[in-house]
Amino acid sequence: MMDLRALVEKSTDADFLREMIGFAAEHLMELEVGAKTGADYGEKSSDRLAQRNRYRDRDWQTRAGSVELRIPRLRTGS
Repeated sequence: MMDLRALVEKSTDADFLREMIGFAAEHLMELEVGAKTGADYGEKSSDRLAQRNRYRDRDWQTRAGSVELRIPRLRTGS
């Protein structure tokens, strides 16, 4: 049996797979941050619990290869 990494590296769709993984991970993080702050990105709310404070970049090593992520930061909490 061929392992996943060898299969992905031989495929012409390896970049597409990494982009899909990165897209899904970033959107899940955005949903989680929206729940923690009490408001979505750019939304004005009096119920806001925290504020966003830019992003930090991180390379995530997956079986499909390295995926570049932008992780949202909060001013309070983590």
